[in-house]
Amino acid sequence: MSANKLIHGDNLEIMRGMASESVDLIYLDPPFFSNRNYEVIWGDKGEVRSFEDRWSGGMDHYIAWLKERVVEMHRLLKPTGSIFLHCDWHADAYIRVDILDKVFGMKNFRNHIIWKRKTGRGETNRKSNKFGVISDSIFFYSKNHQKQYKFNSQFSFESEGYSGYVEKFFIHTDDKGRKYRIADLSSPNPRPNLMYEYKGYQPPKKGWAISLEKMEQFEKEGRLHFPTDPKGRIQRKRFLDELEGKPIQNIWDDIEIVTAHSKERIGYPTQKPESLLERIIKCASNDSDIVLDPFIGGGTTAVVADKLQRQWIGIDQSVQAIKVTEMRLRKSVSAWSLPFTTQLFKYDYDLLRFSDAFEFESFIIGHLGGVSNAKQRGDFGIDGKMQDGTPIQVKRSDNIGRNVVDNFYAAIQRSDKHLFETKIGDGKVVGYIIGFSFGKGAIEEVARLKNKENVHLELVQVESIVPIAKKPTLTLYVSEEYRDEKGLSVLKFVGKGVSETGIEFYAWDFNYELEKGFCPDVFFDKQGIQLKCFATGDFVIACKVYDINGLENFRKMHLRLNGKVSVCE
Repeated sequence: MSANKLIHGDNLEIMRGMASESVDLIYLDPPFFSNRNYEVIWGDKGEVRSFEDRWSGGMDHYIAWLKERVVEMHRLLKPTGSIFLHCDWHADAYIRVDILDKVFGMKNFRNHIIWKRKTGRGETNRKSNKFGVISDSIFFYSKNHQKQYKFNSQFSFESEGYSGYVEKFFIHTDDKGRKYRIADLSSPNPRPNLMYEYKGYQPPKKGWAISLEKMEQFEKEGRLHFPTDPKGRIQRKRFLDELEGKPIQNIWDDIEIVTAHSKERIGYPTQKPESLLERIIKCASNDSDIVLDPFIGGGTTAVVADKLQRQWIGIDQSVQAIKVTEMRLRKSVSAWSLPFTTQLFKYDYDLLRFSDAFEFESFIIGHLGGVSNAKQRGDFGIDGKMQDGTPIQVKRSDNIGRNVVDNFYAAIQRSDKHLFETKIGDGKVVGYIIGFSFGKGAIEEVARLKNKENVHLELVQVESIVPIAKKPTLTLYVSEEYRDEKGLSVLKFVGKGVSETGIEFYAWDFNYELEKGFCPDVFFDKQGIQLKCFATGDFVIACKVYDINGLENFRKMHLRLNGKVSVCE
């Protein structure tokens, strides 16, 4: 499976189709063990079904549900890989003992990380019968302790007490304005071979900690602090701007949760902060490594992996999670971002029907199990072949007629007569014609060839290869306008989506620019209604609507506000 892909579906089935030892790092934040309604975040069919599956049989059922997925994750990890499993107090003990210790082995346990995710709530703010819960658990296991699993130490300047340490000890400044502290250069043990005098300064009682050559190098680099008293001792300068910070331990209390005012907030209730995933991805992977998140949720793992130049795969049962992640990725695209694909249950009929012909041929032939031609000319009208050489022709059209059958029939005989005759002799299919639909004439001619001449041509509808559906329609308009107390225009925007399967949600970009593409200000709107304030000027408002299949439509409007509202499509 290629990386940089969002996949809508059951992660268990999808992971079973992935190659063993193909992933460097797995982070998962599975739905917590709870029968509360707040665990259903998106509310679409896929998530509700998953919620019911994991809760229906109590704790044992939940552990079994999660364990079979972790077994697949263990298979997918490379020998040098690691897993970070994020959970809360409801089931953390069961998850560690009954899943991780059994699947990965106790010897591969690396850390129990405590993330202080919030300040106190109900239990700590008023009288209660227990202490407040303000932390989550993140279990860190390596695939194989006998292999050199990847681990890059992490440091922080935000750790408790670090600012006080800097203020207390970094009190010196050199002639270049660099702050530094002084550090001892004496050896902790007797060093007779390092008992040398330097620039008139006598060595410490047990000798210097470095050689004469190193001492000269330090002086050349401006790393020696000479005392004014000739009887004093030379010390080393440790510069503040070279510090990495305080080494990170297993209690993470320096990463804030995503609040209502956070810049990265998208409206996803259990959204994890990017800094949390940044620490995990940096510590357990390197550039170009593949990061898998089988419960992609609000998309933080994919967004951070992309920023850190890792490859990634994100899976989720909820189509809304997939599409919101897709929007976040497109909004955060950078110069080093790699292209990604989104795989849904249904493909957009219009997108396939009116796409580039050669791209469509490669796509649909590949899904049939064949290989498309590299060249587009001199191919006798044959666009690809199955693994055994059986010819394939693709028509990106509806109601395909008999003339197509006649021409293809002649072409396959000219291209490889021996293969054609062998196929007839074995009673096998001599060729495939792929199209969106076939007319009566084509269907009748294929039947005649089979019945009268023992020639088996197969007509294959696109929908039998990949599931397709019509995308939703979308109407966008302004329904109301009034002035607020500051004299700004307050407009009520309404998006009206219609789909055969049902509308899931809307997203809005109130400063749409063609060059940047759709960069939503509002990621998740279930109603399709937004109020927005404007001063005078020209604005382009864009809206997207998504249906249950994840198919989308897009509309924009041009607003001109100068005392009154003018709408230009």
